[in-house]
Amino acid sequence: MTIFAKNKKAYFDYEILEKFEAGISLLGQEVKSIKTGRINLKGSYIVLKQSSNKQRPEVFLIGANIPPYQPQNIHFNYDPQRSRKLLLKKDEINYLIGKAKQKGLTMIPLRVYTKRGKIKVEFAIAKGKKKKDKREIIKKREIEKEIQRVLKKGG
Repeated sequence: MTIFAKNKKAYFDYEILEKFEAGISLLGQEVKSIKTGRINLKGSYIVLKQSSNKQRPEVFLIGANIPPYQPQNIHFNYDPQRSRKLLLKKDEINYLIGKAKQKGLTMIPLRVYTKRGKIKVEFAIAKGKKKKDKREIIKKREIEKEIQRVLKKGG
């Protein structure tokens, strides 16, 4: 399993409640671009959209930046931040619909990787952390670093 991108900020900004895995609908040049490691998940999120001809909402990845594989050979209307459809089972989509209605929950991508040759997106249902919680995490991290420093000097 090769990991192409991680959303490190997600673990700091959100409390991860539940993780999911989904396939992603991509163009050929986007697949090549991702496999060279050129994808950015920063600021991206996942949303349920009701399409006009479908009764069930579809799941989309919004805001992920996938630059063109060959910038000189780009299709004239290629948008690197276009919304990309995520491929999930009906049961998973129905479950996400119920979770999306709860106040304070959001869906964010965590990482992009390959699994058996297919590009997958791991995303999570998450709850935003408050500033106070973030400060506490930073304090704990600083204390742990200081303890490690003292132990290394003493040993």
